[in-house]
Amino acid sequence: MKAMEWLGDRLKVLDQTKIPKKEAYLELSRYQDIASAIVGLKIRGAPAIGVAVGYGLALGALKIKAETQDDFRHELKAISHALAATRPTARNLPQALERMEKVAEKDEDVEQLKQALVAEAVKIHSEEAEATLKLSQLGAALIKDGSTVLTHCNTGALATAGYGTALGVIRQAHEQGKKLKVLATETRPLLQGARITAWELKEAKIPFTLITDSMAGYFISQGDIDCVIVGADRIALNGDTANKIGTYTLAVLAKEHGIPFYVAAPLTTIDPALASGAEIPIEQRSPDEVTHIQGVAIAPAGIEAANPAFDVTPHPLITAIITESGIIREPFGDGIKKILGSG
Repeated sequence: MKAMEWLGDRLKVLDQTKIPKKEAYLELSRYQDIASAIVGLKIRGAPAIGVAVGYGLALGALKIKAETQDDFRHELKAISHALAATRPTARNLPQALERMEKVAEKDEDVEQLKQALVAEAVKIHSEEAEATLKLSQLGAALIKDGSTVLTHCNTGALATAGYGTALGVIRQAHEQGKKLKVLATETRPLLQGARITAWELKEAKIPFTLITDSMAGYFISQGDIDCVIVGADRIALNGDTANKIGTYTLAVLAKEHGIPFYVAAPLTTIDPALASGAEIPIEQRSPDEVTHIQGVAIAPAGIEAANPAFDVTPHPLITAIITESGIIREPFGDGIKKILGSG
């Protein structure tokens, strides 16, 4: 399955809002289409968003009519700003745009810059896919044979445009022949776990049980969980990690009951410019996502509802951070600096 595929002049993506009812693909030929797909969660997952905005900037560049380098870069900057505004929390998004903008600074003519931007977007996609496979292979060593693993939200191929992060680690352990059982949370309010993670686990033939988010404490307290593994949208220099809302709750539960809590993410998710999680911007999404499920009202009309899309897990609650360049443990600040230098 290819969740994202570059077709030379357009990007083909699997519409994640249609899963599991059907596999519907979109072909996006304008940067505005990619921006809209990201806002509407048709493209979601931090690594996948980073890959998508790279292609979005490349598509925008191909349609710029400017003939001089300065005019071209001016128009490209406006496109980059539009893409950057789609979702604020994931580090992979601005990281990819910064990388693309650096390519645009080359002293080449406009047509050469356009082709260089396309090539860089393809390279970003290839490197992200390779990174998620490698971190999954490294992380699988942490999963013992016979384990029951709890995971939250969706972190598989659809979320990464590659192999997966937390779900990639699980998948790799399964492919290595380890006998695993997975508990997957539904992930309110948009049910990424129930819709997408359950679908990916079923496709991979990995034994799993779907639970509501509020059941996690019960299963952990019963001694049924051997470890928790989640993805990340942004990791600060000290190891504080932003991930899907509800992750912090799981980390506190894991700490209380003495079970490992792992974060799996590529290096592109780490933001060394932020000293701690207090500086990570948290996206506030529409209250309608809380009061409605797939357009159907589940709450009284006219009420107030809050909808922070992410929370931050402080680094003392994290056992290890799994990256493609190695597994980081406390002190996370030193480990992150070292691994970024080598990675």
